[in-house]
Amino acid sequence: MKAVITVTGKDSVGIIAAVSAECAECAVNIVDITQTVLSDYFVMIMLVNIDELKMSFGEFSDKLDLLGKEKGLDIHTMHEDIFNSMHKI
Repeated sequence: MKAVITVTGKDSVGIIAAVSAECAECAVNIVDITQTVLSDYFVMIMLVNIDELKMSFGEFSDKLDLLGKEKGLDIHTMHEDIFNSMHKI
């Protein structure tokens, strides 16, 4: 299964490293990543594989949310099933 992680906030050094480290700690593999900086704002979308996730999806999502609060970022984690359901007609 996959999940989509979005990260937005004021640009600073180490955002990708911090989010990637949390994913690696939880055995979440990054499948695809795109990021850009618009003026001073950092924007990133990651597609991750959660097949080997070492905790519940809710705990993983909460962990990334907490990281976002610590770094002054907005981090949202959405399960692939929810993402696909939202975008079906």
